[in-house]
Amino acid sequence: MKTYKAYCFDLDGTVYRGKEGIESAVRFIHKLQNEQRDYFFVTNNSSKTPEQLQQILADIGIDTPTNRIYSSALTTAKYVAQHHKEDNIFMIGSDGIRAALEAQGLNLVDIDEARPDVVVMGIDRTVDYMKLVKASLALQAGAKLIGTNEDIRFPSELGFIPGNGSFVRLVANVAQVEPTYVGKPSPVMLEVIQQEYGFQKDEMVMIGDNYDTDILCGIRFGCDTIHVNTGVVSTEIVLQKEQIPTYCIEDLDAL
Repeated sequence: MKTYKAYCFDLDGTVYRGKEGIESAVRFIHKLQNEQRDYFFVTNNSSKTPEQLQQILADIGIDTPTNRIYSSALTTAKYVAQHHKEDNIFMIGSDGIRAALEAQGLNLVDIDEARPDVVVMGIDRTVDYMKLVKASLALQAGAKLIGTNEDIRFPSELGFIPGNGSFVRLVANVAQVEPTYVGKPSPVMLEVIQQEYGFQKDEMVMIGDNYDTDILCGIRFGCDTIHVNTGVVSTEIVLQKEQIPTYCIEDLDAL
């Protein structure tokens, strides 16, 4: 396997499961740090701020600055600011997406206060029925639907649990609209890393457990990809895909 200048890691299912670190990933990232190689965390998790994700990584033994962390919340907020700067935004989500939207100076409203022009959905672990009702009604009244990511499920220490895409699809089906997604498999986060650090695509590699998000993100961006058999999609299933990863490995000890 070739050596890269930039190693881009998914988090859930690749570096950790829930609160438990994946030991092979932790060891490999420590190796990159010791060799002073560039590494980045590219996550569809929109519920956390970069500082909160930094703490989660610290809890499993990975100390990293926040500028190594790229989340779908940050990318989504930039997208909304570019296309809907003056619009009213109804948000379903957690700290990560709220902080990112507020940092862009966007106008967050409740459907009871003003008519939303856009519904932005990130993972919300306190979501209730009325939030989903409000989102569905706003969409039926003409609002656009933007999801931070389309992950249907993700691994935890307990097993697979619902991802943001499950909730986005729910309200989209009710309102009969088609959502726009910003996170992986969109290549936007990898494009931002390339632009900010000046890498060539053949100097970068995307590492992840989920073919439909992580691997397709790398393929669509045009860099090499490494699938690890530690999370959502098994190697057996990945090898049946029309476009397979550059490499398939059991875990990051193989590197």
